[in-house]
Amino acid sequence: MTAATTDDDLTPAARAILEHLRTRFGGRQVDILAPAPGPIHELVPSLHVLSLRLPEGGWLYATAGLWDATQEGGHGLEFVLHAPMAADEVHVETLTMAAFYHASGGDYTLGHGHTVPIGRPWWRGSACDHLLVSLPYPWGPSLETCTVPGGHARLLWLLPITAAEKTFRHDHGLEALEQRFEDAGIIPTDPDRPSVAP
Repeated sequence: MTAATTDDDLTPAARAILEHLRTRFGGRQVDILAPAPGPIHELVPSLHVLSLRLPEGGWLYATAGLWDATQEGGHGLEFVLHAPMAADEVHVETLTMAAFYHASGGDYTLGHGHTVPIGRPWWRGSACDHLLVSLPYPWGPSLETCTVPGGHARLLWLLPITAAEKTFRHDHGLEALEQRFEDAGIIPTDPDRPSVAP
């Protein structure tokens, strides 16, 4: 289990993300977790992962502190991941990996529509082993933008996808892939969902 920390361990920007989630989800309890161990501290020394149970079911995990290490001109990203159930270690590891990837900069910088390999299934037995950086459609614009001291953070959704879906996105574009998701009526948190791409 990932060690829990307190509000005092968060930077002002990360604290703003915490309050943003509490406000957006009606004052629900938000747990503050340490990132997965490893080299993340070299690139994002103040990274934490926030976790809360969603009213509609499932859990939301979010990075907090990535903005501090990667923002430019007051604008930066944080990421959210929607999971069917709590599994702190695996989801914290996924978000830590995505944060490290993004903070590495250059060709690794992530943005809306980008894909990133996880290197393993996002959930045991799932065919989804990549992430699509997407708008947080399930929660709307009210989740996407958060004012932080010195600027604003954009919260983008890490949607688990298959390798075939990643290839389809690169061959046909983001809009075509999202249309396939909509046509298939995928449940994004279902680790056993079939791929919408051949």
